[in-house]
Amino acid sequence: MTIKKLTAALAATAVGLTLAACGGDPTEGKKAATDTIVIGSAEFPENAIIAEIYAQALEAKGVKVKKKLNIGAREAYIKALENGEIDLVPEYSGNLLSYYDPKTTATSPEQIDDALADALPETLEVLDASKAEDKDSLNVTPELAAKEGLTTIADLKKIDGLKLGANPEFKTRAYGIPGLEKVYGITDISFTPISDGGGPATLKALLGGKVDVADIYSTTPSILANKLVTLQDPENLIASQNVVPLITEKKASDKVEDVLDEISATLTTEDLLDLNAKNQGDDKTAPDVLAKQWLTDKGLI
Repeated sequence: MTIKKLTAALAATAVGLTLAACGGDPTEGKKAATDTIVIGSAEFPENAIIAEIYAQALEAKGVKVKKKLNIGAREAYIKALENGEIDLVPEYSGNLLSYYDPKTTATSPEQIDDALADALPETLEVLDASKAEDKDSLNVTPELAAKEGLTTIADLKKIDGLKLGANPEFKTRAYGIPGLEKVYGITDISFTPISDGGGPATLKALLGGKVDVADIYSTTPSILANKLVTLQDPENLIASQNVVPLITEKKASDKVEDVLDEISATLTTEDLLDLNAKNQGDDKTAPDVLAKQWLTDKGLI
């Protein structure tokens, strides 16, 4: 047991004795049983799929699990973690860091991992991060990529009068137009604001040639369906958003950590793209079914 965990355990014991002396914990009934891990998720399908993967993998190893999925936005499920209603939730590293440290300038996986260790409350910890990311990404058609030799964001300098489509805020955000100019030296950008979060209107603009490059979340099924080329970001202009298990320290036993670390070592962005496509496609496959199939295919259950 690490010093940090030992300290947390001693503190928890002290709190328990105090509550017993005062007649019990006033929040009793809301919190999970000590031998059960309550797994939550944000209120969108991808996060629920990952939560199902965590739950089924833990259950397969004999860990008692209860699920409280689709809780809501970050503010809601973080509160549930902090007050003991849930014990574990899939998170995205960069956004989690920004939640606890709004002034952070960390962007690379290593910087974010180091910063999270200091930013998180003593009662919470993140386990090993996966390679899987769900974040803003710049995409081009396969035809344009082949014609201009585009593989990274830096290659966009090859296109004179670059036409870019994204949410309106991309024009002023640090990872948007200002970042493209500062970090990659890309200037003379013609910006088209499209308010659909990289959805159908953005895709139509890209495929129809209205824009050369579009900001689309990296696990959006349309990337696969249209064979779009997601440009690499070697300078980490866009903050890393690796999927990480966020867990209360009191439930982070060696067995639980081993199971979740194995998942993180296996899960990729391509996996998330495939899972989202099956969930949002014609079959509308449910998160629990997708989770079981993924775990089976990967030999994890």
